[in-house]
Amino acid sequence: MENNKPFTFNISLSVLNDLGRNLYRSFITVLGEAISNSWDADAENVWIDFDRKNNSFVIKDDGDGMTRDDFQNKFLKIGYSKRKDGGKISKKGRPYIGRKGIGKLALLSCADKITVISKTKNTDYIGGTIDNSGLDKAITEDLTPQQYELKEYRPSIFKKYTENHTQGTIVYFDKIKSGVKHSLTFLKKYIALYFRFSLLDENFNIFVGKDLVTHKCLKDLASNTQFVWKINDITDPYIVYLQEKFALREEKQLKVTRNIEGFIASVELPRHLKVITTDEKAGVDLFVNGRLRERDILKHIPTARVVESYLYGQIHFNDLDDDVDRFASSREGIVADDPKYKKLLDILRNEVISKILTDWDFWRRKHKYDGDPEDTSVPKKDRKAEELYNVVSGEYTLPKDSENRKMIDGWVNDLSGDATFNFGSYAECFISENLIRRYIQEKGIPLTPEAKEEAKKWIQEEIRSKGAGNISIDIRKTKTDLHYLSMAYLANLKDKKDPAREACLARDAKEYKPMRDAIAHTALLTDAAKRKLTSVYENIKGRIRTLLSSND
Repeated sequence: MENNKPFTFNISLSVLNDLGRNLYRSFITVLGEAISNSWDADAENVWIDFDRKNNSFVIKDDGDGMTRDDFQNKFLKIGYSKRKDGGKISKKGRPYIGRKGIGKLALLSCADKITVISKTKNTDYIGGTIDNSGLDKAITEDLTPQQYELKEYRPSIFKKYTENHTQGTIVYFDKIKSGVKHSLTFLKKYIALYFRFSLLDENFNIFVGKDLVTHKCLKDLASNTQFVWKINDITDPYIVYLQEKFALREEKQLKVTRNIEGFIASVELPRHLKVITTDEKAGVDLFVNGRLRERDILKHIPTARVVESYLYGQIHFNDLDDDVDRFASSREGIVADDPKYKKLLDILRNEVISKILTDWDFWRRKHKYDGDPEDTSVPKKDRKAEELYNVVSGEYTLPKDSENRKMIDGWVNDLSGDATFNFGSYAECFISENLIRRYIQEKGIPLTPEAKEEAKKWIQEEIRSKGAGNISIDIRKTKTDLHYLSMAYLANLKDKKDPAREACLARDAKEYKPMRDAIAHTALLTDAAKRKLTSVYENIKGRIRTLLSSND
């Protein structure tokens, strides 16, 4: 009887919106699903061809192809996965990328209609067309999948793609949506960045137009890369490319626990991570069995340090692909709070990123670039003095083809340590002496006869030197006697203690003067003089602070 008939599921076509057309946010993810299908089908070549005139593009492979039964009961069966048949690797030994069996729905999200045709060796093409407008109508009418029939495909649109094509699958995307219209150069860079098996497996090639995608598509990124940290002896043609064709400043091998491989690299400037003509930028990405699984994983282990904005790279952790499905349905991330993924992040945080933070600042400063201002291993004053020296000394860098370039660079490097000390010390001298002058001026403290005589001496010297240089302009912004006096005389105007009997600003100023004069004359100080100047200035700074904070 009808009343005794078992209940069964009846799924509306509207589920395709949630599983496919509305789930995949980026074109590169859609492209990834198509390329992954080719990988799983043991293709050796994938061709991607854009037809701007007709606003279409094609993805073609030479994989196993599909029979009519395969197309109906595997490709068109939402949720079908080869893994459900007990297989984890293809006939050629490749680990299957497809898992949930819904990635094929991504193809519907980037064009008005798609047509899929396929053939196995020695068979004819089979396939059909999915028109999104017709699918919308079927969804509106609440049809079931069995009630929606694919349209017959037009062989004429495939004519130039089927020639000499003995087996495999061809997908034709008609009326591409606006977000897909990227340049071929952009696509080659994107594929080189995000489809690593196209570079790592020499038996799997991806062509965009007529060009084979290789690590050379990343030349812009490679040419601006300064440092590389390799993780657990990874072998990667891109790293070899960096080492052989570009002047890497530094590289290091990091040994970490677990079956993790990869590399992290740093560019000269954050803008060098940007993919030209787009809003996209390279980051540190997670790959599982060669497939991109998580973009920019550093966002899950943030350090809030400037270093993060310079880094890109790839982390390969194939152990995430096991009997547990850890990947989001959109294939654009890992399921939140997955314990194995969280363990990976902990390892990266403690064994990789922590070391990179230290190395990065040291290497950047070593090669005359600004480092990490939040790295407290270098005092702020020294860091800023060092940065100023790097900017100024950079103006003396000779052209690369100059015979003296190497020699002059060596001279600049030899000066850097002394310059950092002298720049900072001069700043201390400038600030302390001008503050004490302002204090004396505001308090109306009169100059002593000795101070007036000292000022007169330097006024006469300035007149003499201006005459010798035939200079008529004013040199000093303020020409009062007070502004011709150094700390040795300024101190005696306020601190009238006997320096021979007790510690005071005047005593410190006398000790300070010979080093202060040497720095004012751009001399290099001995280590002993540096230590003396540092200790004396600490005394001076403390006394001036006390003086300025006093209500006396």
